[in-house]
Amino acid sequence: MSKQIMQGVRVLDLTNVLAGPFATLHLALLGAEVIKVERPGSGDLARRRGIIPGLNEQLMGVSFLAQNANKKSITLNIKSPEGKEIFKELVKGADVLVENFRPGVMDRLGLSYDVLRGINPRLVYCAISGFGQTGPDAEKPAYDQIIQGLSGEMSVNGDDRLNPLRTGFPVCDTVGGLNAAFAVMAALFHRERSGEGQFIDIAMLDSIMPMMGWVAANLLIAKQQPVPMGNDNFTSAPSGVFRTGDGHINIAANEQGQWESVCDVLGLEELKTDERFQERDIRRQNRKALTPLLEVKLAERGTMEWVELLNSNGVPSGAILSLEEALNQPQVKHRETLKDVEVDGIGTIPLFNLTAKFGQTPGYVSSPPPRLSEHTGEVLADIGINEEALSELKAKNVI
Repeated sequence: MSKQIMQGVRVLDLTNVLAGPFATLHLALLGAEVIKVERPGSGDLARRRGIIPGLNEQLMGVSFLAQNANKKSITLNIKSPEGKEIFKELVKGADVLVENFRPGVMDRLGLSYDVLRGINPRLVYCAISGFGQTGPDAEKPAYDQIIQGLSGEMSVNGDDRLNPLRTGFPVCDTVGGLNAAFAVMAALFHRERSGEGQFIDIAMLDSIMPMMGWVAANLLIAKQQPVPMGNDNFTSAPSGVFRTGDGHINIAANEQGQWESVCDVLGLEELKTDERFQERDIRRQNRKALTPLLEVKLAERGTMEWVELLNSNGVPSGAILSLEEALNQPQVKHRETLKDVEVDGIGTIPLFNLTAKFGQTPGYVSSPPPRLSEHTGEVLADIGINEEALSELKAKNVI
């Protein structure tokens, strides 16, 4: 196997559920040694969350399996005096610490960044929370749904019949996790040049808002309020979802030449000279008149036939797939987006590989998500804790 870009980097992962585990998953896929530090007896909350009760009972819930490949698991009660001391020993040999507690929790535990950097000045400490470590909302509880609403993201989804509308997956958690992984990598690069660790403050609210770039820019710069447009693309027309003879199709004719090709392929050449549709901005204003004219022709053939005709004439188009269909596309299989992984006691499950394809230092799934405390003995042995001491710590519920 090729050397991985984060090989030799040790990450202490105190995160739960999604945003934090998604961040550390990407570090693990790139080769970092990610050690989940979990609560004895229960572990990551996601171990008990999922749609298969039997897996929840095993503390291997579907939600946990999805985000924790390539990681090790130890259990450690960092509220106990012994647990704190063990944790500090682990920090001495760590490069990165990631946590997603509510702001102030690590301070109250006596394990704040200021304390830990005194132990290891090179430590990169990343704290992920809903609103960040500072500001009037810093200590408020937050889940993805709450951040979707407060970010304005739900207000731009849907249409005049259904708005506000939640995005169909935890987009704020996911983007927050990606932002954290990106920030950790940048901080490690800085450390290579300076020798300095640092504190990173990641807020889910901060993370999601720039993702609405063009929509937000229209408001901030052009002073244009966003209008929920459903499946239509506000930047151009025809650009959106259209009915066909057997379903729906996405068409994105964003350039004038593409619009003219749409007219040619559909046999609607007369629309090219119709004053309502001649220019891009005028077409956008008249999209409600344009869509029915296109759909009358699109109804004459099935989606895949139109996709082939339009794409071959330079018009970006595609079918609208179910998630199952999307995951089984030849393109997705060719890219090895998923990898089958054998999980002891569960069987073979498909998990996402790293989707960035590195030419020299590839990232990939190399080990299954860990059982709770699977690596406690191994990791603690590295700091001199022997079997007898492990037994004593377990008896006291420290591990």
